[in-house]
Amino acid sequence: MALGSLLPELQPGGTGRTPLIERIARWAAEKPDAPAFTFVDYSIDPAGAEITLTWAQADRRARGMAARLRESAEPGARVALLLPQTLDYMMTMLGAMYARAVAVPLFSPDLPGHADRLIGAYADAEPAIIVTSRNALPHVEKFLADHDVPRPREIVFADEVGEGDWTAEPIGFDDLAYLQYTSGSTRRPAGVEITHGNVTSNAAQMWSGWAPERPDPELVSWLPLFHDMGLIATMALPLVHGNHAIYTDPVSFIMNPMRWMELIASRPNKNVYTAGPNFAYEYVASMASPEKLAKLDLSGLVTCLNGAEPIRPATLSAFAETFAGAGLRAGAQAPGYGLAEATVFVTAAAEDEPPKIVKVDRDALSAGKLQPTDDGNPLVSCGRPIGQLVAIVDPESRTEQADGRVGEIWVHGPNTAPGYWRNSERSQDTFGGRLADPGTLPEGPWMKTGDYGVVHEGELYVTGRIKDLIIVDGRNHYPQDIELTTQEAHQAVRPDYVAAFAVQGEGTERLVVVAERNRRVPLARLDLAEVETAVRAAITVEHEMSVRDFVLVEPGAVSRTSSGKIARAATRRRFLDGELPTTERRLAGRD
Repeated sequence: MALGSLLPELQPGGTGRTPLIERIARWAAEKPDAPAFTFVDYSIDPAGAEITLTWAQADRRARGMAARLRESAEPGARVALLLPQTLDYMMTMLGAMYARAVAVPLFSPDLPGHADRLIGAYADAEPAIIVTSRNALPHVEKFLADHDVPRPREIVFADEVGEGDWTAEPIGFDDLAYLQYTSGSTRRPAGVEITHGNVTSNAAQMWSGWAPERPDPELVSWLPLFHDMGLIATMALPLVHGNHAIYTDPVSFIMNPMRWMELIASRPNKNVYTAGPNFAYEYVASMASPEKLAKLDLSGLVTCLNGAEPIRPATLSAFAETFAGAGLRAGAQAPGYGLAEATVFVTAAAEDEPPKIVKVDRDALSAGKLQPTDDGNPLVSCGRPIGQLVAIVDPESRTEQADGRVGEIWVHGPNTAPGYWRNSERSQDTFGGRLADPGTLPEGPWMKTGDYGVVHEGELYVTGRIKDLIIVDGRNHYPQDIELTTQEAHQAVRPDYVAAFAVQGEGTERLVVVAERNRRVPLARLDLAEVETAVRAAITVEHEMSVRDFVLVEPGAVSRTSSGKIARAATRRRFLDGELPTTERRLAGRD
């Protein structure tokens, strides 16, 4: 049975079909002096320097950028954002949307760890304009010189564009607003075409899912604005009702994750919303000392959306237990599910109650059925969709699955993108899903997520990526189960930095496990044979399968996506190409 329903106001002729960008002018007129966006800069002050734009200032700054961009970019031209995450980044996004350009939210080329993603996304988008800052210009020039990528028509400096006049032009719901590049866990970067209607709809859906019924809610974030969750949470959500967003940059969070919690605790109105991927909650919980916790008051944290799948029950427990003494409510954590192809938000469990976890029989789940049991593997509910439909579908027969049966997650709603940039074949395959026997559901189009999931007691449970599924001797194995077994097998394995995948063997696929070395185990005490034996034995016992290859690699070697998920396909490619920096080579002095 499909989950969710469509919001009438977002249907053709509905009252909610005004493009979101047009609301800046509304809030500038209705509450010009109210804060709109605050950037907290830790590079100029370790305690965090807050720089705020009111709604009136934000509107004038966005119009100034729109006017500047239109000097060189016609409607529909791509505008690549290659600049640091500041207020200038936000104003460039809004200005591009005002100007009816197609924004391409990327990042300054000096951001570590994302070089390949930047090259692929930039080359695919072929932007007419690059927007950067004077300080980032040397990095942009080096990027253009070092790589075979299209040269822009012009480079615009966001920090030199001030307030200005811009006469708003009609913007259609189906007009492209930006290209959301997603590296994903199984493929090269692809530009998802996000329309003004998509972003307007998803912002409304997300607010409804978070149920922000308290007065004057504020959003606190460190998420990258080039990522779908960060962009919608920080830019789009405040526009829905004219609320205040306070944000910093990802590097400031990584350097000191407690800054996230401290920003939340510092908000005076005590109605705060935030979001992050699973690893961020685990990271901040691990870094919370008693001294830091004593200074926190998180009683005003209404909802913290955990939006990376699979969501680990251990992470939910660790975060709850760590911050309960600081006033964190048991119902504040809200596991959710989303992806760029749906703009970002699909489902959330935000009912002001603790996350729902069901234990299931692993063998039955591998066979396609959710079977609760007292001592099974835990699965976390990702809640229900808001303003859109979610169906579990057999991808071969294109028929809806009964509750409790595993299938592909399909999504239908005004937030689903029309396609991928310049890739009609792949667009049709992903966004052109049709149900063979729709019954009361729309026949199509449905967006095929590529994720396996199951509906249980009216809520969605995500079980894994279809392309990541490991099939050995005719049995299905979810890689995250094997990865969890691996990290629990020996203390030398770094938790949450394991990639399990299959390679072709004789007659069947064979299992390969790549795990990062835990820095907390000194190299002098490391026994590679002992670690490998422990991992192989644990997987044999727990999963009744053998490991073809186990590789212990140096910290940072396992590939991850922009949202922090394990990139198994990328790690597999590097394994096959012999590019992984192994600990064995490190101990032998060859690296």
